[in-house]
Amino acid sequence: MKPAPFDYVRPASIDEACAALAVEESVVIAGGQTLIPILAMRLARPARLVDIARIPGLAGIREEGDAVVIGATTRQVEAERSAVIAARVPLLARALPFVGHAPTRNRGTLGGSVANADPAAEIPLVLVTLGGVVVVHDGRTTQEIAAQEFVLGPMMTALATGALVVGLRFPVWPDRRIGVGFHEVSTRASDFAFAAAAAQIALDASGRCTKCTIGIGAATPRPVRRDALATKLIGSTLDDTDIRAGVADAVAELEIMVDSHASPDYRRRAAKALAVRALTDARDAARGVPV
Repeated sequence: MKPAPFDYVRPASIDEACAALAVEESVVIAGGQTLIPILAMRLARPARLVDIARIPGLAGIREEGDAVVIGATTRQVEAERSAVIAARVPLLARALPFVGHAPTRNRGTLGGSVANADPAAEIPLVLVTLGGVVVVHDGRTTQEIAAQEFVLGPMMTALATGALVVGLRFPVWPDRRIGVGFHEVSTRASDFAFAAAAAQIALDASGRCTKCTIGIGAATPRPVRRDALATKLIGSTLDDTDIRAGVADAVAELEIMVDSHASPDYRRRAAKALAVRALTDARDAARGVPV
């Protein structure tokens, strides 16, 4: 099939893009790796596409205080190859190779992944897990929305009409002994995940956990951070028994997504196993054990 007819607009600035998006039935296109297949199958029929790919200042990776800020139209492959991301946001570096296929990462953008809010998407899961924020401009003001409040559900966000995602802010941990873990399960490599888990921890000199965050996605309608589990693990040596027991309690409380791709029981069991693996990998990496 081919897309239904639509108008095409290429604004020259962020404010022009917001004005164009304020018109009814307008949607953003940047990398197009999610939108174009949807248009081709006529699952969406917008009246106009607003192309933001060439707007100056919307792409790039920079360190800014205690965070790394990534422009919305930054290609996923650029972040995957970035030395700054590898050194300062290692959890994102670990997750990026799981995002789609190499050809789609060449075109897909980080902002687009978050704005589309696909439950199986890896980038929103990492942003939520790390407590990151989405930077949004509405043509008048710029505001930051916590990632866990921005993603409301499957393909639903808190983005208002006429507003545009302009960047993502990933917190940087200053701790010296940091470890990360990321796992997902899918029918084939790079296909949409049925369940995924991301974890990042910091250890002190004695090997006790001083900081911990764990997030679960794909199995749930939106990515979620398990703060209660993290609180339980802080101060412990993260032995296998503590990790398994904590994860079991955390996953038991999850709202599991129901669709035709995998049963809720399978998704819950997979989420539990993946969360244990992610935490174990993060612990071992922080201890200096190759994972």
